[in-house]
Amino acid sequence: MPPAQILYSNLSPHGPLKLYHFIAMVTVVMICLSQFPSFHSLRHINFVSLLLSLGYTFLVVGACINAGVSRNAPSRDYSLESSGSSRIFSAFTSISIMAAIFGNGILPEIQATLAPPATGKMVKGLIMCYAVIFVTCYSAAVSGYWVFGNKSNSNILKSLMPDEGPPLAPVWILGLAIVFILLQLFAIGLVYSQVAYEIMEKKSADVNEAMFSKRNLIPRIILRSMYVIFCGFVAAMIPFFGDINGVAGAIGFIPLDFVLPMLLYNITYKPTKSSVVYWINNSIIVVFTCVGILGTFSSTRQLVKDANKFKLFSSDVVD
Repeated sequence: MPPAQILYSNLSPHGPLKLYHFIAMVTVVMICLSQFPSFHSLRHINFVSLLLSLGYTFLVVGACINAGVSRNAPSRDYSLESSGSSRIFSAFTSISIMAAIFGNGILPEIQATLAPPATGKMVKGLIMCYAVIFVTCYSAAVSGYWVFGNKSNSNILKSLMPDEGPPLAPVWILGLAIVFILLQLFAIGLVYSQVAYEIMEKKSADVNEAMFSKRNLIPRIILRSMYVIFCGFVAAMIPFFGDINGVAGAIGFIPLDFVLPMLLYNITYKPTKSSVVYWINNSIIVVFTCVGILGTFSSTRQLVKDANKFKLFSSDVVD
């Protein structure tokens, strides 16, 4: 659920605006922002995105601690699902979602480090990326689970601003966190769309013409606008973010992050079969291939279980 709608639904529970209205607003803004021509032009936005991530996490953790020690602290239940098979399926679905979160960092690094020297830039970029993800993801997850237990919403802001009852933290803190995450989502959209833009513009752009010449500018505006409109339409039509994250992580990011690098290393450097590196790489390939298969099955299973909750252009996001 977009953060702006969470705030709106609390301030005006019976207001006329629906989820797809907010997605349409975000799409219009993204169409304008999508005209940044390259990754190089986004370097300042990337830095601001880093600050926003840290600021949002700081506010959310503070809000969770405040909610946990307040008189209105919610009841907590840390129990797991009673069925052993359900716990196993949920574990692999969670692993798949985590792979999608941590794996996102590999995409811009692949695109941005094609030019040599790739090794140094890749290592520095990934260390920074995963350090920030680790700090922001786990601090918010641990504090949210501490306060709400197994009733914690996948969007912790939704738990802090329940549909019934008052907000569980000062409104100004929650409002500022919503502003931070909204701006962060714009930055994320810009960065990850660049890969698609590069692919499209390899065919449409003329390298012999200037970047802002009419020959390159008009196709860029049209193609990028159509791409953003399509993404916005799909997001409004099927707001099933949690389940789709699990499927994407299992099918896409687990092979991309854990299987493909080891396989390419063995193909490129050809370590001998008696070397430790060869067997470590093959062990990682086998283990994470199995994890990917089980994650795909468990995530698809969860998607099927939640199918009866799915409604096209719904205002209720299925977590």
